[in-house]
Amino acid sequence: MYFLNKRIVSDLFKDTMIPLLEIRNLDYFWPSAEIPVFDRLDMTVSEGAFILVRGASGSGKSTLLRLICRLNQPQSGTIFFRGRNIASILPSVLRSMISYVAQIPQMVDATVAENLLLPFSFSANSSKTVPEEQELARMLGDFYLDTVSLSQSALKLSTGQKQRLAIMRAILQHPELLLLDEPTSALDPESAAMVFSIMEHLNREQKMTIMCVTHSDYRPATLAAQTFRIENRQLILNAP
Repeated sequence: MYFLNKRIVSDLFKDTMIPLLEIRNLDYFWPSAEIPVFDRLDMTVSEGAFILVRGASGSGKSTLLRLICRLNQPQSGTIFFRGRNIASILPSVLRSMISYVAQIPQMVDATVAENLLLPFSFSANSSKTVPEEQELARMLGDFYLDTVSLSQSALKLSTGQKQRLAIMRAILQHPELLLLDEPTSALDPESAAMVFSIMEHLNREQKMTIMCVTHSDYRPATLAAQTFRIENRQLILNAP
């Protein structure tokens, strides 16, 4: 199974004495809503953690991930990444360290290869090594996409194929924190098991910190996970 080597991160963001991610007193609500999504929510994530987030539909699972990568802004409270308030980090720089895979995969009107390499065209990722075509082809095989050509249109893929491509695109950047929103919702059981296996490999062997929102009853087979459940606008740790 092919994976890129872990990239070296600037010392500006590294400090082993502080959590990778910390959320303090977070409040968030939609403009027209009377009840907040989160009410003084707290969370601490250590580097190398494997985290599952569960909860009822509409409880705020996807919103939590979007807040962490600055796609949404909280009304109050603070999110720290390596001890820095993420509000002080340019979104492009933050997203070069935190990769987010949405539940509905987004592709541009280009080839499979161009979609996989798209993040490497951004200035914030200029220090990252661009993978070669042979490496991309091997990775397609790891994700059960052997019949997909790097030269074909990504827009013509099925939803499940696009979802796997989106996950590939995220991990090719080897982020310090990988956020996955229902990564297997559009996949058949065999493909879903493959994705979860790759997630475990990345966490276990490359120490990648992973936070995964899921409705499934998935439990990691090869490592211990922290499981949170969102209830009453709070995160409950080690929920069944």
